[in-house]
Amino acid sequence: MAKRPAADERPGAAERPGAVTRPAPRNHPEAPDRPHAPAPAREPRHTAHTPAAPTGPGPAHPRHDDRPFAHSEDDKGGPPQRPQESTRGGLLMGRPFGVPVYVAPSWFLVAALITWVFGGQLERVLPELGAARYLVSLFFAVAFYASVLVHELAHTVAALRFKLPVRRIQLQFFGGVSEIEKEAETPGREFVLAFVGPLLSLVLSGVFYAALLAVEPGTVPGVLLAGLMVSNLIVAAFNLLPGLPLDGGRMLRAVVWKLTGKPMAGTVAAAWVGRLLAVSVLVGLPWLTQSGALGSEAGDGVGMDTVLDALLAAILAAIIWTGAGNSLRMARLREHLPELQARALTRRAVPVETDTPLSEALRRANAAGARALVVVDADGQPLSLVREAAIVGVPEHRRPWVAVSGLAQELTEGMRVSAELAGEDLLDALRATPATEYLVVEGNGEIYGVLSAADVERAFVKAMARPS
Repeated sequence: MAKRPAADERPGAAERPGAVTRPAPRNHPEAPDRPHAPAPAREPRHTAHTPAAPTGPGPAHPRHDDRPFAHSEDDKGGPPQRPQESTRGGLLMGRPFGVPVYVAPSWFLVAALITWVFGGQLERVLPELGAARYLVSLFFAVAFYASVLVHELAHTVAALRFKLPVRRIQLQFFGGVSEIEKEAETPGREFVLAFVGPLLSLVLSGVFYAALLAVEPGTVPGVLLAGLMVSNLIVAAFNLLPGLPLDGGRMLRAVVWKLTGKPMAGTVAAAWVGRLLAVSVLVGLPWLTQSGALGSEAGDGVGMDTVLDALLAAILAAIIWTGAGNSLRMARLREHLPELQARALTRRAVPVETDTPLSEALRRANAAGARALVVVDADGQPLSLVREAAIVGVPEHRRPWVAVSGLAQELTEGMRVSAELAGEDLLDALRATPATEYLVVEGNGEIYGVLSAADVERAFVKAMARPS
């Protein structure tokens, strides 16, 4: 693709300080010669990069080419966010290995439920405890989720060992989640990353079993250790089921990835197995408990226990089904990320001096078919970028008397991005420095154009809408 440097095609531009006389690149169609007033635009409402800047991209996005500068639509987007990304994680409990651990509000509901259910069991096993059994039950709930945290820390340590960033660990309804921001580079690492969690749960179950042998049965320590041993064994077994989003599903994904050489094929296979697993849980769990196959007495009617079993099965099935779908969406995201290229999305820009009237700057931009303004010094070095939101606030009759320097945002180091950036590297660069526009430069520092994060968001949404 040909370079698209900032250009000013107006005759006589060579006599102006800082003017650049290179011709406009051929991959940008010319815009109408007459100037246009910008349409109203709103300031972005998101905290991350939400630019609303006027300009026109390259051939990869021809729908902008027919819109002259200062006549753009409302842009109210920002750099695409990762799915399920939340701005609130809950109650911060600490930062082991530098990774924040949050307890979601839903955990307190589950802790109360565990306390109530386990307390009822203690009443039958240790009736002499009286009301104190609920304190013992609460201790069990906290110890159980401490075991879940160890499970998640195993994933985190493995991810950090493979140099994969971990955003946070969250303890929530029905377990926990480690938010690993990048995919493992090989199926072998993916398998290890998934397997270490259930492995640690099995180890914990063995540790609690060994401790149980050293205490008196029928005592509070004995009941607690037995409960923790069984619960960790269940956590390990459940997570080894071969369907996403469970650890066993990630292990299955790694195996299919290894056999086919295609990570997407592994994701599709494991996700659909996860959906079949969700249906099996929804139908099978109530049937197993009702039939007595899980050790409980078989029931003939529909009592409270049956309703609770069906509710539990529905919740588990919904979690698994939703997680499988999210895994497919994340895989499609990673598959399409390379399509986001700074060079293809960059808008053509024209350089203007600091004291250039806004009306004249807009005229030059429209004449050159550009939709961005770069304020330069006398030597042609970029100083700032003119924001569309600021242009909108200037009435048309005042534009001949307003200098572009008063409407520009000063360039910081983070607002200069390489034209070679693409995919996740491009998104990370935009997220690191929130701004409405970014100056795109070549490796030698030459101006290539202006990148609007709104264009990146539109390209992101368009890519995600296409089937894999």
